[in-house]
Amino acid sequence: MTGDLDVPEGDESYLDDEGDAGPPAATVLDGRVLRQRLDVLPVRAPSVYAPAATVTQAIRGMQRERRGCVLITEDGTERTRLTGIFTERDVLFRIVDRGRNPASLPLAEVMTPDPETVPHEASVAWVINQMAVGGYRHVPVVDDEGRPVFVISVRDVVELLVEYFPQEILNLPPQYSADRMREREGA
Repeated sequence: MTGDLDVPEGDESYLDDEGDAGPPAATVLDGRVLRQRLDVLPVRAPSVYAPAATVTQAIRGMQRERRGCVLITEDGTERTRLTGIFTERDVLFRIVDRGRNPASLPLAEVMTPDPETVPHEASVAWVINQMAVGGYRHVPVVDDEGRPVFVISVRDVVELLVEYFPQEILNLPPQYSADRMREREGA
């Protein structure tokens, strides 16, 4: 027996949600989650541009599709090899910080060429490792020929974690909400 509960040792069935509509909620976050393939993450087709596309075109696409990056391929389609990635950080550090004009600036001049990628059969742990070690917020996923399949973002990983702890994360009390008293700066 375990503690005050009248449950046989090793039996964790009391953690399972019962009577809940829809698929059963995950109750244990362990190493098995990290060994799962990337397709357990919420993914979408990548936003792809050609190297000659302008920064303005890419930024508008990022805004329209609510993404933090675009991928660059040889011909601007998913049918050819990935040649680069252009992210929000590139906008800040390679364009705004240097006073460049995004309207006429081709992506080829400001993208990160030959970005780190993971193969489509990679595990969740592998992409998290790439993000942690490389400091990336976005990691392109490619097929065997190096063509883009999708992009994993830090947000995708966070959404996976929220699936394991929906009650604990989505139902927090308002103690850290925006209506908390804040000190004003200035006069």
